[in-house]
Amino acid sequence: MDELKPWYMSRTIWASLVMVGATLAGMIGMPVAQDEAASLTDAILQAVAAVAAIATIFGRLAARSRLT
Repeated sequence: MDELKPWYMSRTIWASLVMVGATLAGMIGMPVAQDEAASLTDAILQAVAAVAAIATIFGRLAARSRLT
């Protein structure tokens, strides 16, 4: 496991956060099925990847030096 990636691109981190949210929702009376949690994790990770790509594009457009 030598590949580096930012924490917000980690499926494990997002799955853990979704499960914490699902557990808290269950505690207040809003049960979340396991397959719904997995789908939510996938959707969140796709949204994060899209936002990261947009931020990269805007960062490149705002850059003050050329690429070589």
